[in-house]
Amino acid sequence: MTAAPRDLRQLLADAATALPGVEGRHEAELLLLHVLGKPRSWLFSHATDPVETGDVAAFHALLARRVAGEPVAYLLGHRGFWTLDLAVSPATLIPRPETELLVELALARLPVDTALAVADLGTGSGAIALALASERPQVDVTATDLSTAALDMARGNAARNGLARVRFVQGAWFAPLQGMRFDLIASNPPYIASNDPHLQQGDLRHEPATALASGIDGLDDIRLIVAGAGAHLLPGGWLLIEHGWDQGAAIRTLFEHAGFEQVHTERDLEQRDRVTRGCLPGVR
Repeated sequence: MTAAPRDLRQLLADAATALPGVEGRHEAELLLLHVLGKPRSWLFSHATDPVETGDVAAFHALLARRVAGEPVAYLLGHRGFWTLDLAVSPATLIPRPETELLVELALARLPVDTALAVADLGTGSGAIALALASERPQVDVTATDLSTAALDMARGNAARNGLARVRFVQGAWFAPLQGMRFDLIASNPPYIASNDPHLQQGDLRHEPATALASGIDGLDDIRLIVAGAGAHLLPGGWLLIEHGWDQGAAIRTLFEHAGFEQVHTERDLEQRDRVTRGCLPGVR
């Protein structure tokens, strides 16, 4: 892979054979377009263009890192989520499409043109908080994270997407929210069991372990969030938590024991348990 291929088409064909899985060709395109600074639409009308030697070298360097297992999102430095383009780095979890279900469910409980207060716990890149703020500009959104590096990334993403009203505070879960109450609390916390072999496979190997794993059954942080939410929700307020496909029943039990009503687990597009929600008794 040291000699420059004749054109873009051949370069991509050779690269796709080096990448694992059915997404190999698509990933090769993303990496090459990143190097060239071009949109995907440009590729189809320039497939026979020659590639400069320097660009070939830069592409092969990224390709080698991807073959070694680094996530494409980290190599590109950004990932699309909802309607936003978010900068990402190894300091944050990579936003995933299934988390958009959590955003949809939260928006359904946030009436348009109503001034409400929302908290996003463990915001990471800011994906959930910023998606909600983009759709409900009248809502006061507060986002927390223990990691200062993640918060720096989230603040940058807020500026990148013109969402300056979101407030970011440092601390674990409810720690920086003393005395504050919200109409809705959303979280995509760590929920993988600490001994799960998947943590040593694929992209997960490169993402921050503290954003992925939470105790022997994956529920340590979720227990803390469910137990503490009542003190930070207004009457009639909602708690929504994303979790693993096999955790719905256990998390519904946690919600019910904490006094939540209307407890229900929503499934994602693949019909797997994905988000559990519950309402604090009372009327707003």
